[in-house]
Amino acid sequence: MHNDIFENYTPNDKGSRIPSLQDVQSTYSYLPELALRNIAEFIGITLRRVLGFATFYNQFRFAPIGKNVIRICRGKACHVENSSNLLFVLKTASVTKPGGTTRDKNFTLEPVACIEACSITPVITITH
Repeated sequence: MHNDIFENYTPNDKGSRIPSLQDVQSTYSYLPELALRNIAEFIGITLRRVLGFATFYNQFRFAPIGKNVIRICRGKACHVENSSNLLFVLKTASVTKPGGTTRDKNFTLEPVACIEACSITPVITITH
């Protein structure tokens, strides 16, 4: 793990839990187990506590994501406009489950609560 991730933080500072998780995820695009162990040691808390914080917030990932992330809105407006059908088609076409990544690591299929584009439902975004 890059030690420079910790250069902005003070050892044993409990306030750096979330920012350090965000920095690690920004560097690796997910939270590798070794990074979680290093955070626990640096901050002076148990790995279990670090995992507790990381699993509480849905922004954190525990597996690498694909080169392209397909996000499908599951908000009320999109749901009414049949986003579940769109999700089914994407799931079938990409051969991965919602939240999963294809074997070739090209695509991650990610349902999200709302994309905030309710006037053009149903909405998907593809980032790379």
